[in-house]
Amino acid sequence: MCGIIAYTGPRNASEIVVEGLKKLEYRGYDSWGVAIHKNPSIAIHKQVGKISDFNDTLPAGSIAIAHTRWATNGSVTQANAHPHTCCKKKVAVVHNGIIEN
Repeated sequence: MCGIIAYTGPRNASEIVVEGLKKLEYRGYDSWGVAIHKNPSIAIHKQVGKISDFNDTLPAGSIAIAHTRWATNGSVTQANAHPHTCCKKKVAVVHNGIIEN
């Protein structure tokens, strides 16, 4: 189980998705992460632990996706926290469930 939220619009997307994740924390409290579009790149922040313990700020942007993880497969590590990016870090994704390669 996990919580997923996204925002695109004129307001600060990182603030909106972090507040949204805090409301979704019951869906996953092992780790969390945010991807913020910072033209021409994507800023990624991933952290093990509860989002409710986070009191810092993230880079501002108008597009963001975020995920809070309840580890049902794989260990609780920063590497397993979402969002995941492509090798060039131009695409970020979050998902619920297991994707096998």
